[in-house]
Amino acid sequence: MNLLLLTVTLGLAGASPLPDNKVCQPDSRPWQVYLHGERSSCSGALINEWWIVTSFSCAPLPYSSTASLGEHDVAVDEGTEQHIQVADVIIHGPYRSPLHSLAMVRLAEPARFNQHVRPIPLPSRCPQPGETCHVSGWGSTAWNQYENDQHLKCITVPIVDDQTCINTFPEYLFWSPGMVCAGQNNTDNCLTDDSGVMVCDGQLQGVQWFRHGCSDPADPSVYTKLCLYNDWIRDVMDNYAPPLSTDSPQWTTQTASIDTST
Repeated sequence: MNLLLLTVTLGLAGASPLPDNKVCQPDSRPWQVYLHGERSSCSGALINEWWIVTSFSCAPLPYSSTASLGEHDVAVDEGTEQHIQVADVIIHGPYRSPLHSLAMVRLAEPARFNQHVRPIPLPSRCPQPGETCHVSGWGSTAWNQYENDQHLKCITVPIVDDQTCINTFPEYLFWSPGMVCAGQNNTDNCLTDDSGVMVCDGQLQGVQWFRHGCSDPADPSVYTKLCLYNDWIRDVMDNYAPPLSTDSPQWTTQTASIDTST
């Protein structure tokens, strides 16, 4: 009888999803932005009072999308949030794999900095294999479970060398120098949020591109290598600065390219 009960218990445990307890401490990621609107919901990183960095797949629709700052539990009004309309979206071209996955989002009005809302610095260097980094976003951290979660999640990942990452790619996916990989077997390497934000040593180093670790826990996930895009990001902020008058804002989605080979 005891053996039967043990078998049933293990069977039920296997049939049920494991608990997902990687919830961030509130206010621990004050740069995290919840982007939501007609398309979907996903994450971005606030880099100054006007601008957010996110991935190509997360690029929101101007005017019909909202950036929620100071957010933790998206299902509850916690009194810390700033909900600001998206005014401009600048997508790095050419689009998507195998070249780039990056977009810049300009707010319709500037964010107000406080203990709940603060920017994250752009990278001053590139991340190195073995370095420990932190990824945050709204989603599941359990592989093969893709339900959205209302609480901000945090996982810790090691940077993986390029060749190890390339070896896990399926045939249809090609490597780009604009990629960096993080996560490996026996570590946290899955967060299902499109454009989960990766921070290393207090600097913004990546936004999620492909979540391989959510399909196979032995594989690293792929992030846009933001240290190669500093010039492009700064050029976008200079060339698409907010108008002096916000009485008649222009809502646009545009594309901008720059050489990121150096």
